[in-house]
This record gives sequence, structure tokens and C-alpha cells, in this order.
Amino acid sequence: MLAKRVIPCLDVHDGQVTRGVRFGKAEAGELRNVGDPVELALRYNEQGADEMVFFDITASAHGRKTMVDVIERVAEKCFMPLTVGGGIRAVNDMQTMLRAGADKISINSAALVTPDLIRAGAEKFGSQCIVVSVDAKRFDPGRWEVFSHGGRKPTGLDAVEWAQRAVELGAGEIVLNSIDADGTKAGFDLVITRRISESVGVPVVASGGAGKLEHMAEVLLEGKADAVLAASIFHFGEYTVKEVKQFLAKQNIPVRL
Repeated sequence: MLAKRVIPCLDVHDGQVTRGVRFGKAEAGELRNVGDPVELALRYNEQGADEMVFFDITASAHGRKTMVDVIERVAEKCFMPLTVGGGIRAVNDMQTMLRAGADKISINSAALVTPDLIRAGAEKFGSQCIVVSVDAKRFDPGRWEVFSHGGRKPTGLDAVEWAQRAVELGAGEIVLNSIDADGTKAGFDLVITRRISESVGVPVVASGGAGKLEHMAEVLLEGKADAVLAASIFHFGEYTVKEVKQFLAKQNIPVRL
């Protein structure tokens, strides 16, 4: 069995890492400042993080330049793979971030508006560089709908079907974000994670709901995720990446120690 990955996630707003609950928004004052992204990245690098995900939630030209600077500075000092998402709408945007030092590009709303962006990115850079992030919210007992624009806009698309299509278009990885669980620390949505994991032939990263070590193990075992992504529990010092990996190893879940 391939080693499962533990991935800290940094939401970057105006050059600082922030954290909200259920996709809290900056303009509504729902984000809590966490700290400098480069300092946090170095901390997680030392703790043994397998990868690092950066989401630019500024959505401005100035914010884009700031994000490029952040990635350049992190790439100089950290040796783990870096994934960057947020506001990437064209192949040129992907190229800018890859040149800055990113290893993967995560797209979400832009892929929903222009699905062929997935294919274009995969053809130019390879599927291994293209991650499609899926923001899903439960509507009925057996149905999860995809939302765009930071979880604000319903699309009418079924989450499982959209993940399958994204992979058909060339996505090399799916990040599944549970809007219902985001920032609550109440546990991952195991059902939709398992459904998507079983329906696509690429790695699935579970995101949204990590609150304790047991949640991590559950989503990797019961949810059949290939990796677990978390923010709050790392940013606020509740657990280190090393502690998570040590716990998972004790549950006979393969990790890189």
C-alpha cells in the first residue's frame, strides 16, 4: 500500500495566513489571522509534512503578485511539494505559479466555468501537475452538490459525477472539500469521500473537518482517501504533523516517518 500523505493547508489573504469556518469570507470579517506563510511553511517542513497547499483567497492583481512572492520564498527554503490554487483561470496563470516554484496547480471555479482548462493544463504540464478541487455540500441523504466561488455559488452538479469528469479531462488528483465540515473540527464527511475515492482512478485528498487524530485515521481507512489535508489543528498548535503521522502509524496506516 502506498504511504498516506499528511498535508497542511494555508489560506493566504493579502500575504497572511487566515482561517475561517464553513468557508468564512474576508469581506464579512469571518477570517482569523494566523501568521506569516513562509514561517508556517518552514515549521511544517521541519515537522515532516509530505506536501503543502496554498490557497490564494485575495482575488486581486496585487494579491497575485504577493502570492508569487510567497511561493518563491517558500520554494527556496522548503523541499516538499507545493500546491497552489486560487484565482488561477488560464494556462498562463498555471505557468506563472509553476515557475515561482509550485509543483502542482489546484483549480476549482475556473474548471467549472471552462472544463477544458483541465485538459489544456494536463496537456501542457502533465496530469501530475493538475489538481481539481471540489467544494461539496450535502443536499439530500444521497446527494452532494458542487459549489463554486469559495462555496458561495451552487452549480447544480453532482459531486461524484463532476470528480469523474475532471479525471476524464486530465486531472491527476482530486481535493474534496466538505463545506458542511469545513473548520468545524467535527470530523470528515466519510460517505462522500469514500464515494469519490471509489469512483476515480487518481488520488483523493480529504479536506474539511479535522479536529482530532481519530478523524484523520477514519477518513484514510473508512473514507479510503489517499491523503488528509488540515489547517486549524496545525495552525493553532493542537497537533504537529509528526504527531499525526505517529498516530497513523500506530493504526497500521502507512506513512512516511
